[in-house]
Amino acid sequence: MNKIGIFYGSTTGTTEDIARRIADKLEVNSSDIHDASGITESIVQNYDVLILGSSTWGDGELQDDWYDAIKTVKKVDLSHKFVALFGCGDSESYSETFCDAIGILYEELKSTGCTFCGFVNTADYEFSASIAVVDGKFVGLALDEINDDGKTDTRIEKWVETLKKEIH
Repeated sequence: MNKIGIFYGSTTGTTEDIARRIADKLEVNSSDIHDASGITESIVQNYDVLILGSSTWGDGELQDDWYDAIKTVKKVDLSHKFVALFGCGDSESYSETFCDAIGILYEELKSTGCTFCGFVNTADYEFSASIAVVDGKFVGLALDEINDDGKTDTRIEKWVETLKKEIH
């Protein structure tokens, strides 16, 4: 069984809450949930599956802790690791940059040799644009806890079921 580590960057607590909800569904121990501000190479090396979460800030920016954290993640050999992404955004106020943070993480990691998993169809979402969309799908789980929170539990459930199939 692949060892899963969940890493989140959260300013207001929303992305941390989502990370913990995902961990619960995947039966990941709380000791395997990490704040991005504390990421080290040795922690990243401990896992076969990295689940990375970030909220999107301003006009499509990463959550602050990820600017240094992503550099640390990239120092590790990811060629035999699965990477799944999740993020929070605001599809109404920031419709043109919805969940761009996971798109940024994807762009940063796509040349590392990791295997991405957990792509999500965009059909159930309303937004104008997102760099997190590649070939018609989100590069990970996109959530809107401001305008669409009623769909969060179902979206997490479906995404986790997809991940379980892809990482085992």
